[in-house]
Amino acid sequence: MRKNRKKQRMTKMEKEQKKLRAFISAPLPFQGQKRRHVKEFSNIIKILQPEIVVDLFGGSGLLSHLAKRASPKSRVIYNDYDNYRERLENIGKTNELLRYFRELLKDFPTDSRLDGAIRETILKKLKTENTKGYVDWITLSSSLMFSMKYATNYADFEKNSFYNCIRMSDYIADGYLDGLEVVRADYSELCRQYRNTPGVLFIADPPYLSTDVKTYNSVEYWTLKDYLNVLTALSGLNFIYFTSEKSQIIELCEWLDSNEGKVRNIFKDVHVSTVKSNTSGKNSYIDIMLYKLNAV
Repeated sequence: MRKNRKKQRMTKMEKEQKKLRAFISAPLPFQGQKRRHVKEFSNIIKILQPEIVVDLFGGSGLLSHLAKRASPKSRVIYNDYDNYRERLENIGKTNELLRYFRELLKDFPTDSRLDGAIRETILKKLKTENTKGYVDWITLSSSLMFSMKYATNYADFEKNSFYNCIRMSDYIADGYLDGLEVVRADYSELCRQYRNTPGVLFIADPPYLSTDVKTYNSVEYWTLKDYLNVLTALSGLNFIYFTSEKSQIIELCEWLDSNEGKVRNIFKDVHVSTVKSNTSGKNSYIDIMLYKLNAV
């Protein structure tokens, strides 16, 4: 009797929230998702209960998903600049392809290298599926390559080694984007659009400084200048910001604060000369020479 009364006292919002499936990680693989921050991030959103949440670098949508579950009344805007939604919409095709590979590789030991005829069979299947219209290359990477090795097209797969890392269950994403407003825009445009809106909270999880971000559609390499542009856009706003100790962006901001008024751009109006240098294998980098001769 007591349990029945408790159920009757549940509000409509509580019932709706209970229906929502809670993901603690993105349903499909994504570089840089914030799984380790799930609990603390959700608690912050529960306390703040912002009117609007704008996820500037939406990525896999995990932070947007968590924000909506922690504060169901909030309007949550997920900036899907990397088109993660397309991967979710094609999850059925991805599962079907993985079932094929699961059967194909059932006699191969887990993590064993796949060479020769079996490798050619895999490539042939991938090429056939690619001609049909859609292949989720990033998700397949996690089943046919070692951890943190990602391919984004057929050419990438063709030049990489294969291993039997096949996921043994289907991917599920039911309800993952429920309640979210999905947009696709440059983060700076979203900042300008909502910066004067009362009750808005910005979520900023930009790519890590000086890292390879080829699995993102937005950029190929995230530089210090890109980082500083984000900080400028967030100036004066309420935000939750993600970074890492490798970026040293906090130390840079502390240094700028302590040297306010003393810093000037010594590279203004300099001449620039660049040359491409090759390291081992296929790696290369741009060597830069800056020079200013007025004082000579």
